[in-house]
Amino acid sequence: MSAWKCLLAFAALMLLTGARDPILVPDVSQHEIRLRQGFTGTELLLFGAILNPDGTRAGRDYDIVVVLKGPTRAVVIREKQKVAGIWVNADSAEFRSAPAYFAVASSRPIKDIVDDKTAAIYELGLPWLQLSPIGTIDPKEQGRFSAGLVDLQKREGLYDEKPRGVGVSEQVLYRARLSLPSNVPAGTYVAETFAISKGRVVASASSSVKVEKLGFEGAIARFAEEQSFFYGLFAVAISLFMGWLAGRLFALR
Repeated sequence: MSAWKCLLAFAALMLLTGARDPILVPDVSQHEIRLRQGFTGTELLLFGAILNPDGTRAGRDYDIVVVLKGPTRAVVIREKQKVAGIWVNADSAEFRSAPAYFAVASSRPIKDIVDDKTAAIYELGLPWLQLSPIGTIDPKEQGRFSAGLVDLQKREGLYDEKPRGVGVSEQVLYRARLSLPSNVPAGTYVAETFAISKGRVVASASSSVKVEKLGFEGAIARFAEEQSFFYGLFAVAISLFMGWLAGRLFALR
């Protein structure tokens, strides 16, 4: 067989192989969320369809996992210890890329869908979240501080898992609802959807959600971000003025 025929046969095989995998058509109920004074939280609907490349119904059973991740940031976790009846900071750990918000919903529990390696590659749950510690840290200590960070974020409502939070209708339509609390930080969020069959991710797609502050709080946040030096000077000046004012009030008494 000539090289040209071999190339054609290989291309045909690739097309046939790729045609087996579905495609995802995702969307979200809100692409922009505006944080105004009195914001009490909201619910985000992530939905879409699982289709063959030609647009027909996929026709196979797929597990769906939806991951909504907020902007990443560096975080320092400090452990407190009680010394002579006083709580003081003890050991600490710093993480380079902790998401400010992280929520996962799946059609079944993740451990029933994929193995740990695949879950870690795609960050399909809180146990497999990649936080990237800074500096050298013992693996056991890293695990302890990572668990502490996750626990703190869960109590704030900023980390969440829903093992059966995705509904799939007739192997075509999927939907999931994720809650954004009132303290959700501003930034660009990424909603990723994964179609999984027999422990393998066969398709993925993503969409974005922008969360922004409006009004006076938004103006202050933008000023702090864009003019951090002058914001720092202003904060120091306000602190000095408030201290001077408190001293004057007590002196008058």
